[in-house]
Amino acid sequence: MGFILGAIIMIIFGYNPIFSYNAMFETAFQTSKNIGEIFVMAAPLMFTALGFSVAYSAGFFNIGLSGQALSGWVISIWVGLLLNDAPRPVAILCAVLAGVIAGALSAAIPGLLRAYFGTSEVIVTIMMNYVLLHTSTHIVNNVIPKEFINTKGTTKMVEAASLKTEFLSSISNGSRLNMGIILAVIFLFLIWFLMKKTTLGYEITSVGLNPFASEYAGMSSKRIIVLSMVISGSLAGLGGAVYGLGTFGNFFIQGGSLSIGFDGMAVSLLGGGSSVGILLSAILFSILKLGGQGMPIKAGVPTELVDVVIAAIIFFVGISYLIKFVLNKIETKKAKGGQA
Repeated sequence: MGFILGAIIMIIFGYNPIFSYNAMFETAFQTSKNIGEIFVMAAPLMFTALGFSVAYSAGFFNIGLSGQALSGWVISIWVGLLLNDAPRPVAILCAVLAGVIAGALSAAIPGLLRAYFGTSEVIVTIMMNYVLLHTSTHIVNNVIPKEFINTKGTTKMVEAASLKTEFLSSISNGSRLNMGIILAVIFLFLIWFLMKKTTLGYEITSVGLNPFASEYAGMSSKRIIVLSMVISGSLAGLGGAVYGLGTFGNFFIQGGSLSIGFDGMAVSLLGGGSSVGILLSAILFSILKLGGQGMPIKAGVPTELVDVVIAAIIFFVGISYLIKFVLNKIETKKAKGGQA
């Protein structure tokens, strides 16, 4: 239905939908390099989507994923540059952990304010995005030592802490495919295990369903709120670290919030918050985003119209539960009518 609506929109504006969709899928799957780039785009989205799902399970929205990922990006690159002469395993471990801690601390602030002062996590996390955005700019321009700066607002490339490997690059014909996708798959399993097989996961879900009943049962809702927010921010920070150490290899000043934050929210909601759903949704999102880049070049479709078409497809994927609900209602009515 999403593709049909997208086709109708393109026809209205005078573009050939068959040619345009062919350009989309040709761009996404034409070479092994393009396929590798799909997984490059998907890895950070999986982390931010997992972060959102953990917070959502606890009963609140973490809208600050962009800022938390950004803090993980800039700090992981800074640490990576400091350890350029260190053994590679040590440099990677320290840089990634630095990104995780930066994301966790960024998320702990709204978590504590929500737990102990009852503030709206939505407002606080949105405002934190701006705070962290401008803080990252200040860090690059005024805090990171000049020997680590390439040009104003852009750091040098990390070496020892890079997540890129010759093997992954060679099997994907020179794409930016890196160890980030391996980490993403590992954490999809770890978060599934945390939420489904541990006491902490049970408590997070319980507090999300009913914090008052959870308190009565002996759980500390304040502790769970802070912990779930810290876990959420840690995952977003890890996504930012993968974005920096794997996708780009350096940090450069951002003019706005990172797209992987808000896109990760969409991926999580599309995937229903489950690990398998997030994996598939992140890959779908990446295919549409990467393939959409070929539509203006090969089919002449304006980028604005491409975004509308992609949004239409994602919209119908997202409301699949509503379509199932309507179909079930129709089936129920038919069954009652047959019995009568």
